[in-house]
Amino acid sequence: MIWIWIAFIAFVLLILALDLGVFHRKAHVVSVKEALAWSAVWLTMGLAFAVFVYFAYDSQWFGLGTVADAVDGLANDGATATEKYLTGYVVEKSLSVDNIFVIAMIFSFFAVPPLYQHRVLFWGILGALFLRGAMIGLGAKLIAEFHWVLYLFAFFLILTAIKMLFLKTEHTDPNKNIVVRLTRRLFRVTSRFHGEHFIVRAGAPASYESEIPGAPAVPDEVVEAARPGRLLLTPLALALVMVETTDVIFAVDSIPAIFAITGDPFLVFTSNVFAILGLRSLYFALAGMVKKFRYLKVSLALVLMVVGVKMLLAEWLKLVLGKHFNLYLLTVVLSILAAGVAASLLAERRRMSRLTSR
Repeated sequence: MIWIWIAFIAFVLLILALDLGVFHRKAHVVSVKEALAWSAVWLTMGLAFAVFVYFAYDSQWFGLGTVADAVDGLANDGATATEKYLTGYVVEKSLSVDNIFVIAMIFSFFAVPPLYQHRVLFWGILGALFLRGAMIGLGAKLIAEFHWVLYLFAFFLILTAIKMLFLKTEHTDPNKNIVVRLTRRLFRVTSRFHGEHFIVRAGAPASYESEIPGAPAVPDEVVEAARPGRLLLTPLALALVMVETTDVIFAVDSIPAIFAITGDPFLVFTSNVFAILGLRSLYFALAGMVKKFRYLKVSLALVLMVVGVKMLLAEWLKLVLGKHFNLYLLTVVLSILAAGVAASLLAERRRMSRLTSR
């Protein structure tokens, strides 16, 4: 089975290398049109992988589907594996939308130029893949050995859903983040951007958008005060630190959610990876519109609550609905998300109507 893991990770690294080295080799502002096109590419890729999942598990390629799922105790055939993969993909994709709100706040706080935002997200997501892989491996081992951990995950998801419904987090100050404060204490940080660089040497010319033709160089007080040749972090590096920290926090919520659906490490990891890969393009497509989706956060909280309840009642639901009960969960999740988007668009239309009628 190790070969399928090696092949999948190599495939992911290849498309990431093509993404940064070919399609986004030169820094540029990602337009909404380009972001929507890339979102369609990543979505198609994620859904197309479901076809592979069906045939791989149905024919037990590479040993897939030969071991009982730790969550429901059943060996996954093509149909059940596809249901779990798609449900996990939709849940992870929807929860990643909440991440967009926080990333937008981080970029706004650090005044990251749109020209360099894609680079921050690229390396942030690459780091997230490694971190989530480690967390998924640990979670799968815990669930395989201690099934009762699932109930802890369930209560955690329900508490997280309640927190999302009632706790306001829009005005968090990144400067108060313990990781940012520790980074500032351990490293000297420049006061201005140095193009798309995360690390520069003292004495390097600084500018806000130094790679734009004709942009004047601006002296950097922190760089000039430091010992010549000393390595310094740029504000872009601080933004990357915050993006990575944010993903770890969101992973603590989302990974228990996927383990509510399946304990199969391959399904958990692949659904997570394809959901994360599309986060960058989804950010650029939705960053300017996140405030319009006022009820989306409520929808995401309800999704977490439904998944948590499903985890608690999994045995009963399996008896009542049969082995394909994840298909019903997928339908409920999609319905909640669609209702949140529809309610948000309707509220936005009413708001615009009131403004134009004045």
